[in-house]
Amino acid sequence: MRWARKETRKTLVTLQSDWRYRRFHQGALTIRKGRDDIPKVSLGWRGLDNFTRDEKHVRGVWRRTTLDSYRTKEPQWETILDVDALAAKEKKNWVFNGDTRCLQPEERLCLVKLFDGGREAAFVREFDQDMKAFVKTGFNLPEGKQDVDWVDRDTILVARDWGKGTMTRAGHPFVLKEVKRSQPLAQAREVFRGERTDYRIEPFVLRDNEGAVHATGAIRVTSRDEREYILLGPKGPIKLRLPKRAEIGGITGGRLLIKLDKGLDEDWAPFGGAGFRGGSMISYDLAEWKRDPLHARPSLVFQPGPRQELSGFLISKSLLILTVLDNLQGKAFTYKYDRGTWRVTSIPLPENANVSLLTASDTSDRVVFTVSNYLKPTSLWYFDAETEHLESLKVARESFNASRHVVEQLEATSRDGTRIPYFLVRPRNARLDGSIPTLLYGYGGFGHPLLPSYDGVMGRLWLEQGNAYVVANLRGGGGLGPHWHEAAQGASKQRTWEDFIAVAEDLIRRKVTSPRRLGVVGASQGGLLVGTALTRRPDLFNAAIARVPLFDMLRFTKLTLGALWRGEYGDPAIPDQREWIQRYSPYQKLVPGRTYPAPFILSATNDDIVHPAHGRKAAARLRALGQPYFYYEDFKGGHGPATPIESARQDALIYIYAHRRLVDGG
Repeated sequence: MRWARKETRKTLVTLQSDWRYRRFHQGALTIRKGRDDIPKVSLGWRGLDNFTRDEKHVRGVWRRTTLDSYRTKEPQWETILDVDALAAKEKKNWVFNGDTRCLQPEERLCLVKLFDGGREAAFVREFDQDMKAFVKTGFNLPEGKQDVDWVDRDTILVARDWGKGTMTRAGHPFVLKEVKRSQPLAQAREVFRGERTDYRIEPFVLRDNEGAVHATGAIRVTSRDEREYILLGPKGPIKLRLPKRAEIGGITGGRLLIKLDKGLDEDWAPFGGAGFRGGSMISYDLAEWKRDPLHARPSLVFQPGPRQELSGFLISKSLLILTVLDNLQGKAFTYKYDRGTWRVTSIPLPENANVSLLTASDTSDRVVFTVSNYLKPTSLWYFDAETEHLESLKVARESFNASRHVVEQLEATSRDGTRIPYFLVRPRNARLDGSIPTLLYGYGGFGHPLLPSYDGVMGRLWLEQGNAYVVANLRGGGGLGPHWHEAAQGASKQRTWEDFIAVAEDLIRRKVTSPRRLGVVGASQGGLLVGTALTRRPDLFNAAIARVPLFDMLRFTKLTLGALWRGEYGDPAIPDQREWIQRYSPYQKLVPGRTYPAPFILSATNDDIVHPAHGRKAAARLRALGQPYFYYEDFKGGHGPATPIESARQDALIYIYAHRRLVDGG
């Protein structure tokens, strides 16, 4: 720690003395401390619901408004539950995150989770939305790790800590019971029991949009990504014939919808013949499925193309609404089952943007989308499928002047010939002579997609100064179909690094930038990506920013959560897999006789995801080699800064470093 503090002070003395630091820090702080001026809502039975925290409601307030009022600059909100007032009245440290289960279709009675401070265990209490009060004789479950759902007004399913021998090794419940109104928990009837080796058990209640229950049971979560559905049949539990990577999505048009996870190892063919591809949406005839859930035959609703990915879905009164990534461009569609076929209609939302579903109504065919891209702040779009009315409801405030920049989607060719897409945000009138200071950002791991998003701090501290920003969509990441992730795992992980280098070379070939003006940036797995770029092609860059990075990959399994990532990288304890990893592990690739472009490494003392030893050792190795570097450690934060103040400080330091290296040519 003495070493980390000394290195951090040295970095602060250098970068905070820059003439731009005070302006950069204040600009970042203003944005980081700015209140979210778009209240996110859900379309409920009674109006538009929202849960928010502010200076007056530090614990939060559950509130409601009308659509007409929400359209105005200052909506009029009706308070449903004031958590601060409840905590003061009951003298409890209540924490509420908006987690409720409301009984459909009226949605008047809700099961509300309340946490006492920062504990994982919660109390569950029944709340009446019309009376705006907890029901005195309602369901009231004591504190525990638990999950609940309604069967009917007087019956709920509860998975919780029932006492000794009812919790998994992961610390979650594996026993599901049925609880009646006013019934002591000791008298609850057990309906399903999983295994102690499971991850957890969740209640399962299958309803249509009118609130009718078509099945009840349990979801047996066996691992992070795998689950089994068990129905409570009259003759006992029925395990559904579904792949372990599948999700029951709901009911519309008399069809039961199932989403197949994009991570399926192979096409799913329940009755032989042609199978269904991972990432598809399929459906069953509900009546046939209820008669015989094990032998009903599914049919296809949606199947992704070669560079497509199903990113989200919701169900409204009579529609299935899908959002799809098409070569990383967000698109939205409605699906209506009519006379034996699905009728598909495109929703004309803004192009070249990330489109995600926020909420859909159960009582009408209305839906709200979130839309964002690199140059326009986040906006909410309202669509009424019955009237085909589309409007922009809310737009967040701008944090920087984006009028002088444009966004392009380009492609680079990787070493094996694969085309790698990337987004380039550059000055509109810039001369393509290799002179634009450019930051290249990447991640490339765990199937995580990098989609267009608005970054006010980056825009103000980097783009506004006339610079360029690039986001590379590398294999190992997501958004381009399941094979995009699978193509760069384990023995083939080097493809991620090759893709990143290919994008850098393509930017130089197009004369957007040059090695003296090009820097790389990434965090966590992206920090490992920066480390591989730094050590493989130090001649290609003049700046490298690695936040909370993985660096010593021969020991990553021994630090914090590293053992969980063996599926992504391999296991260095296995000789042939150690050989894969040793080819790129950045810590071992920092060697004498090479010149590296003075990287900026940022770690955090309390990071319980990527241990700070990775970043510390990288800086120490550079010091031993006599190479220049900058090291900064956040002594209070974790995998991300704990406060807006610390975020702003790191923002300012990073962009001062980038300007000194790429703009000033330091």
